[in-house]
Amino acid sequence: MVIGALTQHDLWIAPVAQRLQRQPVRVLEPEERTIEAALRPKNLHDFVGQHRVRKQLSLVLQASRMRGRTADHVLFSGPPGLGKTTLAMIVAAEMNAPLRISSGPAIQHAGDLAAILSSLSEGEVLFLDEIHRMSRPAEEMLYMAMEDFRVDIVVGKGAGATAIPLELPAFTLVGATTRAGLLPGPLRDRFGFTGHLEFYSVEELELVLRRSAGLLDLKVNSAGFSEIAGRSRGTPRIANRLLRRVRDWALVHGIEQIDARSASAALDMYEVDKRGLDRLDRSVLEALITKFGGGPVGLSTLAIAVGEEPETVETVAEPYLVREGLLGRTPRGRIAMAPAWTHLGLAVPDGVFGQDTLDLFGPDTEDEESAADWISNTQ
Repeated sequence: MVIGALTQHDLWIAPVAQRLQRQPVRVLEPEERTIEAALRPKNLHDFVGQHRVRKQLSLVLQASRMRGRTADHVLFSGPPGLGKTTLAMIVAAEMNAPLRISSGPAIQHAGDLAAILSSLSEGEVLFLDEIHRMSRPAEEMLYMAMEDFRVDIVVGKGAGATAIPLELPAFTLVGATTRAGLLPGPLRDRFGFTGHLEFYSVEELELVLRRSAGLLDLKVNSAGFSEIAGRSRGTPRIANRLLRRVRDWALVHGIEQIDARSASAALDMYEVDKRGLDRLDRSVLEALITKFGGGPVGLSTLAIAVGEEPETVETVAEPYLVREGLLGRTPRGRIAMAPAWTHLGLAVPDGVFGQDTLDLFGPDTEDEESAADWISNTQ
């Protein structure tokens, strides 16, 4: 048997494998499950960030408690991972009321909603996630339920159909949506309080991570918190997820205290770079720059170049890239902005788009025929 020379990878992996063999496999204890669940704040005092929404919501709930009545219906909107579900749970906890959880896609018929509403108890909080995806018949039933705490159950069909009114106990509806513009106006207007959640700053994410690290019994210094927060895309859910991955990396490598260097090494292994871009994000930018000269290029063509579906590129990668000023969306297609070239370590060439800036956004003419020709040529 021929034994080859040990590579640097073999020298690195051997000590790790020895430590794994020495360490017994741990079964997650009930206490640890409790700690994992405790990462979600239970009251407004522990909720980090969203100062404006938190202050307004606190006033609404306190006034409702002082009057001895159920709270007004509440709508939370904003990007995923900012705490809409957590705030819904906090509303129920602050009002000392039970919580019922459902989602818009699960309610496709008016009867589904009627079954949920009829089983609510006095003062109960009903949380509907992705409420904009609820079916139209269910939405129309919800109008009367929110305003008058009553629904009409239609029995029979045709001329013999009869509407039976069903009185409902007073309840609080908490809706959450990532696309508030898709909510019908009549439904949106029936919410007594609407809160839009914004992305978190790095400093706020550090506070989130410090709280989570304390609950997970992790030793992380200030530089380590800053390193993780800077790669979290302004989203607490991502910050907590990256913290867990860094925890796993530190456990396997036998590191007791996580600093900036260890956090950076862990996140680099998971392909999360300094600006929070992952593999898909970088693939989109690299294809846009190296294969199409910075654009403009159509969404479908760009998706084929990175081996993904157009919907994946548009809904997963583009929002963050646009928000960071790395990618632009124009009528003629996607373009790479100057910071994208810099982020990939490339020099920004002069006239990279091959045309002046105004041409990126369409023809500089008021002639309808010229505009129609331009549109047909770009489709």
